[in-house]
Amino acid sequence: MKVVLLGASGQLGREWQDFIERQDEDEFNLLAYTSDDLDITHYQQVSDELRKQKPDLVVNCAAYTDVDGAEDHRKLAQKVNVEAVLYLAELSQELEFKLLHYSTDYVFPGSKLDRRAMPEGYPEDYPADPINWYGRTKWEGEQAIRNTSSNYLILRLSWVCGQYGSNFVKTMLELGRERDKLQVVNDQWGSPSFTTDIVRNSIALINAEATGTYHYTSKGLISWYDFAEKIFTLSDINVEVESVDSDTFSTKAPRPHFSKLNTRKITAELGEVVDDWEEGLIALLEQLKKR
Repeated sequence: MKVVLLGASGQLGREWQDFIERQDEDEFNLLAYTSDDLDITHYQQVSDELRKQKPDLVVNCAAYTDVDGAEDHRKLAQKVNVEAVLYLAELSQELEFKLLHYSTDYVFPGSKLDRRAMPEGYPEDYPADPINWYGRTKWEGEQAIRNTSSNYLILRLSWVCGQYGSNFVKTMLELGRERDKLQVVNDQWGSPSFTTDIVRNSIALINAEATGTYHYTSKGLISWYDFAEKIFTLSDINVEVESVDSDTFSTKAPRPHFSKLNTRKITAELGEVVDDWEEGLIALLEQLKKR
């Protein structure tokens, strides 16, 4: 299978490359492009390259993911997360390749009432109602694909963490070694999606010829405070963690209080593929020790 990977320098894009390097070379022929190699907003360049390569699958890991920055740079976020994605969907339809696109838990409203009503998380068909511009652009990007391509796979993720790039786990490890005390919010609830598991299950969905929208995240429901406490415990880092409300930190973009994704659909189709969040964290910390 010939695969074009877009956004190859991000934490998920780098995980894709690392994962494929360990697989049978005959199964995947991966062509990885960073934004410097191929900017998805440069439509003619994208068109020329995809027509040249004739891929079976395009994996779009490119996105504008700065949640607060999106509030100040709305046109850029719209261009990357919606307009460029629409063009990829149009090329998918024309050139007949499958499009795998990653989206986010932030398409949902994340109210405290929803946490009580749906303790296992939002199902795929729950009405989207994003509360910030980033979430809105990701939802519009999803809709652009659904309305244009007949061969697509959208995988929604939450709290993405991995061995590459910047994420909550790596930030906590750094701050925990620098400071004696930290404040972490206790009123935003969800579960992490670890990049190794994301890629593994993305490939499983592709091999199963799945189409449509799926959720992937870990088992369990925790707050960012719970997550930080476990990171420090497992890493033997002695730091005092103070539990605080979201109002303690001023952010440009509002955050959902609840963003758990329900994973019944992917489990029903692929089997027991969702690990507990603590197991995923242990595996990630082991990866980080080896780097």
